[in-house]
Amino acid sequence: MGDERNKRRSNRLSCFVPVEGKRGTAFDHIKTVDFSKGGLGFVSEAKIPLGKEIAIEILLGLEQEPVYAIGEIRWVKKVSGKNSYRLGVYFKEVLSGGKNRLNKFFSHKE
Repeated sequence: MGDERNKRRSNRLSCFVPVEGKRGTAFDHIKTVDFSKGGLGFVSEAKIPLGKEIAIEILLGLEQEPVYAIGEIRWVKKVSGKNSYRLGVYFKEVLSGGKNRLNKFFSHKE
């Protein structure tokens, strides 16, 4: 992913987490592979179009309010030898204090 990584503004943490997506949509059966203050990386069986906006809810801890964001698909790349795609999602908008919670979460991880 050479070019994609070079464009990142913040470090990403690896995380292999299943995502709860609406059944029967392109977001059914996707997994998060990395996460940063500015976006997420996904693997999906469906090719999702560039520029598509998605609503995202992120749980940073069991006793914390979730962070809500509007994400935008910024890049899509076919995974070599597999029937899946690697996607880069940019947080276009982080809602209601979520940016502060993300900053606090990542300040403890860096």
